[in-house]
Amino acid sequence: MIYLDNAATTLKKPESVIDAVVSALRTMGNSSRGTHESSLATSRTVFETRMKIAEFFGARGPENVAFTMNSTEALNIAIRGLVREGNHVITTEMEHNSVLRPLYHLLKDKVISLSILKADKNGVIDPADISGLIRPNTRMLVTTHSSNLTGNMVDIAEVAEIAHENGLIYIVDASQTAGCKPIDVEKMGIDVLCFTGHKGLLGPQGTGGLVIGSRIAEAEEGSGSYLRPFKMGGTGVQSYSKLQPSELPTRLEAGTLNGHGIAGLDAALDFINEVGIDAIDKKEQALMNRFLEGVRTIEGVTVYGDFGNPRTAIVSLNIWDWDSGQVSDILSMDYDIATRPGAHCAPLMHKALGTVSQGAVRFSFSYFNTEEEIDLAVKAVRDIAEDR
Repeated sequence: MIYLDNAATTLKKPESVIDAVVSALRTMGNSSRGTHESSLATSRTVFETRMKIAEFFGARGPENVAFTMNSTEALNIAIRGLVREGNHVITTEMEHNSVLRPLYHLLKDKVISLSILKADKNGVIDPADISGLIRPNTRMLVTTHSSNLTGNMVDIAEVAEIAHENGLIYIVDASQTAGCKPIDVEKMGIDVLCFTGHKGLLGPQGTGGLVIGSRIAEAEEGSGSYLRPFKMGGTGVQSYSKLQPSELPTRLEAGTLNGHGIAGLDAALDFINEVGIDAIDKKEQALMNRFLEGVRTIEGVTVYGDFGNPRTAIVSLNIWDWDSGQVSDILSMDYDIATRPGAHCAPLMHKALGTVSQGAVRFSFSYFNTEEEIDLAVKAVRDIAEDR
């Protein structure tokens, strides 16, 4: 199979990641739940991975990294933990439902008011337009780093500057960029970075987390910038306290962590650091451009997005007026090529592109794809388009 659905999850993992998970399944106890060697060894792995993530994303220290099962959980923790009743929140049409649905729920319950920054016909937002949406009660700004549908990127450093100039908290969804684009939380001014481990970070599913900027990490309990816990329960410490511990990261990590997945993520970070994030990005961009140049001139093919600015390795397209699910099925059944059709959990982005009824076929590329696979995918698109 030619796997070109890496924006959903990376299928090909480094062998070291697989080995780490298998070893963990055989040896790991429960982190922070005992003094025997299997528990202590797990705690060491968790802490080591926390340190690597902190360094990788420019956090002040490992205590500013909290593990979750994915970026969706991380975004729910960040949004719900920082919003206060009566706040106004700004987000964009580029967002995934992992951002939109928590905000819609808070809007429905009349906890917040909400403004959504519009995108143009190519799915691009202009950060300069944010200022016009800010109100006296605006408290939070939430944006993706890159659209999971078009690959268009947001200049998060510029958005962070706008947010901080206006006293706003800035939350970033890095689902599509963590592991393939450089991110530095402190230098870029990000207050909370939400990431998943199973995409660009090349780790197992069921891993992810929050990287918490110093403004939020140092906020006093009771303040508007204090990140409240989303769930409460066992932590292995302060067991006689009726309340969730206030220290980070324990405040946000109730329950047993996914130690087996974290062990795999630890190995994945080693792989990325060894290869180099710039080298990974360069190869993925080259594969994307090879595919783009091969399909964009095919009669009947419409490609979506902005290809003149920095982006992630995604090309979404349609063929004639055919339903995207039909095209993706043909690619799978006749050519053994895996893609993602439909709405991609990005309803407002499809509205901006005018593809609500048709959806789109998304091709997304990984460091482990090859030029031969790209050429075969281009040929498949050409064959389908010509077979009217």
